[in-house]
This record gives sequence, C-alpha cells and structure tokens, in this order.
Amino acid sequence: MAGRPGSETHHVVPNPSGGWDVRRGGAERATGHYDINRRAIDPGRQVRHNQETEVHIHNRDGRIAQSDRHGWDPNPPKG
Repeated sequence: MAGRPGSETHHVVPNPSGGWDVRRGGAERATGHYDINRRAIDPGRQVRHNQETEVHIHNRDGRIAQSDRHGWDPNPPKG
C-alpha cells in the first residue's frame, strides 16, 4: 500500500472532545467515533482485517498500549 506516511496503520485514539476515534494513520478525519474505548477496539480491528493494515490501540494519554497486525507475522510463535 502506498500513500501518505502512516497510511498502512489505523489507530484507536482518544478524541479531545471526548470518546474514542478509529483513524487511519495520517488522516485528519476519523473513520468512526465511539463513546468508550472498548467499543472502538473491535471496529478498529475489523478495519485492520479488511484493509490488511496494522492497528495501534492508544491509552488515554495517547501512548500506544497494543498493536495488532493483519497478515504475515515476522515473529510467529514457535511450536
């Protein structure tokens, strides 16, 4: 996928006005807005799956708490 920097990622981020947004990396507008973090995570993962990107789930302070990637895993579990 080519495009703007970060366009291969999606983020679940706190919205400054309240609630949580699912947003493509580098985008100004949100793909979706949700009242609580838990309700934003599943749609974020669904977008990740549909568009074969990576999703970063952020804490309230904006730092990445989790990452989830669709497709090839460079570090698959052994065994």
